[in-house]
Amino acid sequence: MTTNDLMELLRRHLPEIRASLTATQFARFQDSVRRLGEVGDDGRAMRLALREVRLCLLPLPRENELRRRLDQFRSAGAAPAAVLPDPDQLDELIRLLESVDWPTLDPASAELARGVRRRLLTAPARGPEELTGAAAQDPARAGLIRLTDPELGDRYPDFQFDPDTGEPHPVVQRINRLLLSDQDPWGAADWWLAGNSWLRDTPAALVGRVPDALLTEAAAALVGDG
Repeated sequence: MTTNDLMELLRRHLPEIRASLTATQFARFQDSVRRLGEVGDDGRAMRLALREVRLCLLPLPRENELRRRLDQFRSAGAAPAAVLPDPDQLDELIRLLESVDWPTLDPASAELARGVRRRLLTAPARGPEELTGAAAQDPARAGLIRLTDPELGDRYPDFQFDPDTGEPHPVVQRINRLLLSDQDPWGAADWWLAGNSWLRDTPAALVGRVPDALLTEAAAALVGDG
């Protein structure tokens, strides 16, 4: 997969990307694509710019083709080749990104994004009054995923906590930070609660059942760390 292949995938799936990101997330995504055109021939800078683009796409639903393609490359240990993108192709993508009309969303794509959030909110979770220790004092600093339910308010998915002590699992805290859950809690929650082809199960179901290093490696492969 080359940088130009990635540019073409982004262009083709712009409606789903637009529907799945908040205005702030989309602005960050726009900036990450612009940076691809500013790195010159610096290979390290290109790899960092590509990693930032991939991180911006974590909120995409697992059902989205672009997200599946990126996950497949991560699972295989591959990454888009750090070569300079075609200037015309990149300019066209940036033009399309800047022409997005946020008030007018594709209905099908918007409904898909809403469906993913509804699915994540059905997972067992606890409210802030059920947190203990350092997690109760500052959930964000504790590295916890916080989802907002329209009816119940803040919810913290149960898989994050040791059922005996109620304390957060250290491996979950570590991976949440790797997945930037403070910036994108929905994308991080989707990684934990959706099937993972590499792990052959949902990561949340494997906490405490497989070595922590295996879970961390799977998450690092997704975001291109290591």
